[in-house]
Amino acid sequence: MLEQVFKLNANGTSVRTELVAGLTTFLTMAYIIFVNPAILADAKMPFGAVFTATCVAAAIGCFLMAFLANYPIALAPGMGLNAYFAYGVVGGMGYSWQVALGCVFLSGILFLIISVLPVREWIVNAIPKSLKMAIAAGIGLFLALIALKNAGIVVAHPATLVTHGKLVSWPVLMAVVGFALIIALEYRRVMGGVIIGILVVTVISILAGEQKFAGIFDVPPSIAPVFLQMDLAGAMKAGLVTVVFAFLFVDLFDNTGTLIGLAHRGGFMRPDGTVPRLRGVLISDSAAAAIGAAVGTSTTTSYIESASGINAGGRTGLTAAAVGVLFLLALFVAPLAGSIPAYATAPALLYVACLMARGLTEIEWNDLTEAAPAVITALAMPFTFSIADGIAFGFISYAGIKLAAGRYRDIHPAVGILAVLFVIKYVVIG
Repeated sequence: MLEQVFKLNANGTSVRTELVAGLTTFLTMAYIIFVNPAILADAKMPFGAVFTATCVAAAIGCFLMAFLANYPIALAPGMGLNAYFAYGVVGGMGYSWQVALGCVFLSGILFLIISVLPVREWIVNAIPKSLKMAIAAGIGLFLALIALKNAGIVVAHPATLVTHGKLVSWPVLMAVVGFALIIALEYRRVMGGVIIGILVVTVISILAGEQKFAGIFDVPPSIAPVFLQMDLAGAMKAGLVTVVFAFLFVDLFDNTGTLIGLAHRGGFMRPDGTVPRLRGVLISDSAAAAIGAAVGTSTTTSYIESASGINAGGRTGLTAAAVGVLFLLALFVAPLAGSIPAYATAPALLYVACLMARGLTEIEWNDLTEAAPAVITALAMPFTFSIADGIAFGFISYAGIKLAAGRYRDIHPAVGILAVLFVIKYVVIG
């Protein structure tokens, strides 16, 4: 049956290889089952229910990718998007988490529509590479700020806006230890380095009496408090158009970039640069975004950590299916997730931020009309504490600078239209 479904022989792999690859991928991305509930809890969402929703949404996304596309790509609620959800839409704009879920659901539906139609490719090709890289880097800087805040390293200040916290405190010390450990393990290519770092800090804190231990295994918490709780009516208000499109664009760029990178690394690309079974991949990742919102979590997206499983020999959807099963088994470690303090997950956020910030190296720095809008985009996200505003500032500045420099031909119609819409939004709505 596995041969018929996943074409193992045709892809030069075996059941054992695919299962090992699935375990490898899961260990590299399992940190999300601890980090995602912690972030969304800051949006007043119930921790236990979000833990369950995270595992269920990840499993569903992996199964969609496995059976619709037959690719070894795993999915789960995305980093960066969950931070925008909690600290941008709910914390910054003051909307309820139910409305934010509605925005995620609508963006997922739009994502599915443009994935089925040729619109997705048109939009992706329209956005200049400099802005794509800046958006990724800006989200990284945004995550870094959140990580430093959760660790107590950065705190608010009435005069300078921000300053450093009490650097000799236990949370700061443990965050530093956790970050150093994660970097060292990842540098040495130790499987599951991120989750090891989180667990080591947690264990040390429990042994030192700084954190309570709630246990390891138990029945999964009820998903009912967040299941189908999205407020679609509230999400359709005019003021939330930018939010919906922010979720859409970030997910669009993230998924597309991840797909291209993984297809290239796994040798799935054809010589002409096209990807086989692309339609199944596009439907899988876009449907997973909408389903994830219905289940009760922020946007579900493809994970670049799938590269670890591909490097371990994963070549088919059986790898993704194995990851999905492991996420379902992870449902029974909810007490462990509840025992992990915020300063233990902060190093993981900072590590992801470091990976995302490297997009700045691919900006065309010798062309100021490309570099300046990219810098504005990347800096606006942490300084306005909003991914949506960062994207908007980027489009507006790109179109404006190109026009002022007399290089209006560089402006793709889609970029020009979006820039005008963003300007109208700020003038009319604020």
